[in-house]
Amino acid sequence: MMTERGHARRWLMAAGVSSTALLAAGAAGAVELDLMISDVDGKSTIIQEFAERYQEQNPDVQITLNAVGYSVIREQLPIQLEAGSGPDLSLVTNLGGLHPYYVDLTPHVDEAAWEEAYGAVLPWYRAGTEGGIYGFHTEMTVTGPYVNLTMFEEAGVEVPEAGATWEDWAEATQMVMDETGAYAGMVMDRSGHRMAGPAMSYGAKYFNDAGEIVVDDGFKAFSQLMLDWHTSGLMPPDIWPAVSGAKYANGNELFFNQETPFYMSGSWNTSNVQENVGDKFDWMVAPVPCGPEGCGVMPGGTGLAALKSGDAEKEAAAAKFVAWMGEPEQAREWYSRTFAIPAHAGLQAEGLDYAAAGASEQVSEALAAFTEMAATAAEQTPQAYDLQGSQYGFVMYNATVQYLAAAMNGELTLDEAMEKITEELETNAR
Repeated sequence: MMTERGHARRWLMAAGVSSTALLAAGAAGAVELDLMISDVDGKSTIIQEFAERYQEQNPDVQITLNAVGYSVIREQLPIQLEAGSGPDLSLVTNLGGLHPYYVDLTPHVDEAAWEEAYGAVLPWYRAGTEGGIYGFHTEMTVTGPYVNLTMFEEAGVEVPEAGATWEDWAEATQMVMDETGAYAGMVMDRSGHRMAGPAMSYGAKYFNDAGEIVVDDGFKAFSQLMLDWHTSGLMPPDIWPAVSGAKYANGNELFFNQETPFYMSGSWNTSNVQENVGDKFDWMVAPVPCGPEGCGVMPGGTGLAALKSGDAEKEAAAAKFVAWMGEPEQAREWYSRTFAIPAHAGLQAEGLDYAAAGASEQVSEALAAFTEMAATAAEQTPQAYDLQGSQYGFVMYNATVQYLAAAMNGELTLDEAMEKITEELETNAR
């Protein structure tokens, strides 16, 4: 009879997952671990090299890489973990929401050193619980816009300066759209996380006095702008309105193909932009637009976690690999090669040589801009750190896209969408 884990593997393969044994000739009786990673940005190839190196040092461990679409990690991984059929290791973004499934790394690390190095992000994995070390934060991210400078130049429009508002950017990108015949003026990933920073700049607090996630006037104010921009055609119909439910969609292709001069995404996308844009046009990362309550920056990132399987030997082996990845030597190389903002405080202070790892001048400048935004995130929008660490953050993110998109499609009024989001929070985040 096929086990639950066997069913999960068969389902993953049917879904088009690439499954690669990193060391085919593992030692007899080696502990076999599955590692799930999203197949974007070339990171799967890089982590494969790290895993091969680790296996050479630890021949009693064999790691199999499952490279999947991000939607599998976002939507299917929680279901698999709840059913007891998930992988042993995974790169995850729902940091607080998956807390019940994490293996504690504490027995395998220098706890004081990890607290000093990763103390700013460790609470995100704890989801309000006390203590424990539950992952290596593989990428510290912040949200922000990519701008096609060539399109602005061709249109004869000045790029808004630091401190410009979202309305300023809407006006400028509408002018670029009109002058160049572009498909859209602005695009934002279909993600409640991506919208959170802008909403905070319009006064969204995201939490009430009791610490519960809520919608408020600030959130509604920016939601109205999103509706207006989609109604006018400034934002395209095939990202937020066209996708069903709470599904994620990104605007990469629209930006790569010069169909929009402004793309609200984040620092994790920098190497992807470099690879796909090449020398087709000049681009930059602009300071995040502002609102009446400041310039909202949403932090986040991805973490490598060991996941509970009920098998103590496998859990310990998975935890040891995560602990090894988070050591300074491996962490420095990982952050540099993946063009990631380090979550390790010492490496942040030291600075990374992205150019030596192959980053172009544009990428190095973009990462510097994102790093500067990251440094001000806690001051500008302290609620952003609370939201990122909440076990209910993804409840809010998913409800945001599902019901705001319904309003964009005329299925709900804005007030009805706000009510639906509130109902979702009351049902699933209390």
